[in-house]
Amino acid sequence: MSEAAAARSAGAGPFSIFERTVAWRYLRSRRKETVISVIASISFLGIMLGVATLIVVMAVMNGFRAELLTRILGVNGHLIVQPLDSPLEDYAQVASRINGVPGVKYAIPLIDGQVLAQGNVGGGTGALVRGIRGEDLGKIAIVASNIKQGTLADFDTGEGVAIGKRMAENLGLTLGDTITLISPDGDVTPLGTTPRMKGYKIAAIFEVGMSEYDTSIVYMPFSEAQLYFNMDGRAQTIEIYVDNPDDVDALKPKVEAAAQRPIDMVDWRQRNETFFSALQVERNVMFMILTLIVLVAALNIISGLIMLVKDKGHDIAILRTMGASRGAILRIFLMTGAAIGVTGTLAGVLLGVVICTNIESIRQFFSWMTGKVLFNPELYFLSQLPAKMDPRETTYVIIMALALSFLATVFPAWRAARLDPVEALRYE
Repeated sequence: MSEAAAARSAGAGPFSIFERTVAWRYLRSRRKETVISVIASISFLGIMLGVATLIVVMAVMNGFRAELLTRILGVNGHLIVQPLDSPLEDYAQVASRINGVPGVKYAIPLIDGQVLAQGNVGGGTGALVRGIRGEDLGKIAIVASNIKQGTLADFDTGEGVAIGKRMAENLGLTLGDTITLISPDGDVTPLGTTPRMKGYKIAAIFEVGMSEYDTSIVYMPFSEAQLYFNMDGRAQTIEIYVDNPDDVDALKPKVEAAAQRPIDMVDWRQRNETFFSALQVERNVMFMILTLIVLVAALNIISGLIMLVKDKGHDIAILRTMGASRGAILRIFLMTGAAIGVTGTLAGVLLGVVICTNIESIRQFFSWMTGKVLFNPELYFLSQLPAKMDPRETTYVIIMALALSFLATVFPAWRAARLDPVEALRYE
């Protein structure tokens, strides 16, 4: 049955079998329509790659933020308490009272200090010494569950310290070796302050997966840190870990009441505000930039359909003469263009999911192919490339791609529908 005969017999409503059949025939490649077919293929590939790129980039940035947040909040407390009036000599009692606040997981007294660490090789590196009780270090799961060498069983009783894996590698140290720590705040003599230098046996080596911590943190027994930093009987701060970091504001008045002394409190958002704000801005800008890829592909749909309308001018004239309405012509070309956008979007989603699922394997493959380290943990903090797809965000990408694709078909389809049979013959 010819298209004209189908038009006469298919007095059906919108999007009938006749309209879908004609739209499908216009999508099929013919020898004399090679240019149109190439443009349609380019539009399909553009939308597919644009959607896939958007999904992958957003997933990687979400994963990057989630992994950083997990590690930063895993090593550092959600709320930092510092005394205002006098040294924190009653740290044990204050920590015990804060532990009783609903919503608080645990409160840990700490002593922090900057030192120069030296090992068997290299000239030394800056390090952050954190004096902590052994029982409290066991509560920090991201450290206690990632001990690669040694154990924390006798952490309190000996003079051993726990260091990160990358620090051990950089200084040429292994389990049982001695790391020398040099602090500028040493003993006061008639000649001035002399740096304090002392060696400690390495009792454990950990790896939390974030290079900033694996290369710079040294955990020292709390009592030994008090001696090393001249803080006998005192703690410097109390770090509080809570059940829900987003509810930390609601806990501040309760923590202040439990402390029973003037204190200053700084939460995790204040400490990392600049860092996470920069990540959010970068994420929004990347979304806007990558959306342009989909927009360019949608513009290809416009050019392809305009050429198709011009090429099918004779067919449009016949269809209109045999009784096809303007609405039918409009819907035929809408379906033709929309098919490219819908299939391109679905293919892009599938490709994006596949890449996100295997992102680390892909990174390792390209690292092996090029012989270079892609996503260097020294620069990007994390030891592997994360990807976390957000269903709501993916839905936004799909809706955006489909909307651009449908909008791109409106003008060519409207132009085809506006042609009357006499004018349509001029396009042939």
